[in-house]
Amino acid sequence: MTERTAPGSKAQAIAAEVRRRIVDREWRQGDRIPDEAELAVEFGVARATVNKALQLLAEEGLLDRKRRAGTHVTVNPAHKATLTIPIVREQIEGAGMEYSHRLIDQRSHPLPPEVAARMGLPEGAALIRLRTVHYGDARPFQSEDRWINPVAAPGAEATDFQRINANEWLVRNFPWSRGDMIFSAENADARDARLLGTRQGTALLILHRTTWNDLGPITSVRLAFHPGYRLIATP
Repeated sequence: MTERTAPGSKAQAIAAEVRRRIVDREWRQGDRIPDEAELAVEFGVARATVNKALQLLAEEGLLDRKRRAGTHVTVNPAHKATLTIPIVREQIEGAGMEYSHRLIDQRSHPLPPEVAARMGLPEGAALIRLRTVHYGDARPFQSEDRWINPVAAPGAEATDFQRINANEWLVRNFPWSRGDMIFSAENADARDARLLGTRQGTALLILHRTTWNDLGPITSVRLAFHPGYRLIATP
């Protein structure tokens, strides 16, 4: 790096090198990286430039920066999604249909292993489990099997999810700082078929989505969309 390099370019170059070290596992998940003063000496720049570079990587989800605790490589980093989480009611009403939802079940329930792994919580931890179906013009639009962590979403236990669906309540009240979204195609099992009003074995689009805020994992949900649903992403 030369003296003629613009500060922004210097920060981006440092971010690229730190990113490479993380990707190549020179610095592994959970490792504390050198502090700003050490990196400033290594790269021959001001601490403010290093700070800017590390902030770029924190915004990408690769670094976890905490005052006094230092900067660590994020454990199980999730790429920040460019898609927003839609409010299902608004999706359905925007398509010119009348929205309604049915809360099938709500209870405190121990986390099964696969959900515990997605959320990074202990297996068996008691979370709120909700099963809901969303409708457009009284026809099933999507079903959801949702887990809510009341630590990261305080007030969930006292909320009437018959009145407001959990999707809308969470989106409006608990902004997420990072999320993990996994799409797949699955054949409808007996429960999916019953809830979505289709035949068992019908191909469905499935989305597993988990979100976090500063208090920890907020919610993890499995969404099963009605047959023929198409996801359209716009830049």
